[in-house]
Amino acid sequence: MNKLSHITIDDSGLPVPTPEIEQERKVALYDLLEDNSFALPAREGRAVAQGPYRLGLSIIERRLVFNIKAENEDPVGEFHLSLGPFRQVVKDYFQICESYFDAVKTMPPSQIETIDMARRGIHNEGARILQERLEGKAEVDTDTARRLFTLICVLHFGG
Repeated sequence: MNKLSHITIDDSGLPVPTPEIEQERKVALYDLLEDNSFALPAREGRAVAQGPYRLGLSIIERRLVFNIKAENEDPVGEFHLSLGPFRQVVKDYFQICESYFDAVKTMPPSQIETIDMARRGIHNEGARILQERLEGKAEVDTDTARRLFTLICVLHFGG
């Protein structure tokens, strides 16, 4: 039961995403809901509400907000993360994605593969940073962190 069953992204007030960004978002949401691992650790001896959880992601006052609810919509927790530690890796990720989308149109498969490997490496770095930032707040596996990082990029694009 340690999983996310529903995810909403509050992108109100953000610029309309490009078709590529919107596609990344859709794929990340689909993959995340199909397979994820998300648990809230016990804190200070208090019992933790059991999942599955409903996650709301937003950016408020330049902070990434995780709003977590139980299936019945009861609030379970909320935490805010500074976007600062993500800025460079998000910037690098968007640059490499742009190169990848351009390469797919004109370059041979070997060059596309090289760019894709670099893209995956940056994506892994973003997931690692996210896991570090979530320490003590939420426990996620690597694949879940990767997909959540994609959603952070989507939000960061507009924020």
